[in-house]
Amino acid sequence: MISNTAQVQRSVFEQRTGWALKPEGACKGDVCIPLASPPEGDTVDLASLTEQMGLALVHDADHGLWAVGPEALGGRALATAEAPNLTLPTVEGDIFELHSLRGSKVLMVAWSPY
Repeated sequence: MISNTAQVQRSVFEQRTGWALKPEGACKGDVCIPLASPPEGDTVDLASLTEQMGLALVHDADHGLWAVGPEALGGRALATAEAPNLTLPTVEGDIFELHSLRGSKVLMVAWSPY
């Protein structure tokens, strides 16, 4: 999203970024990012909001523009809860494929001595 001001209309932010600003946080599809200070009213402060969401914000003072970068989510939220397929040997020597559990909730625990 590119803007010529750091204060934008809430509806403009939502339309241009795809993020809906709700009481529970900023949401896009099934992904929600909790906000410590959710924006109130019709205007959004890009600096405050992007900091809370972990989005990049760049100001080009020479051209009077603000640019909000795409979400990287940086550990704040999962873009999907779908894991890639893993193929591992079992202790019996058989091959186990994670996708065989698709549709079930799975808790994975990993450990390494290094």
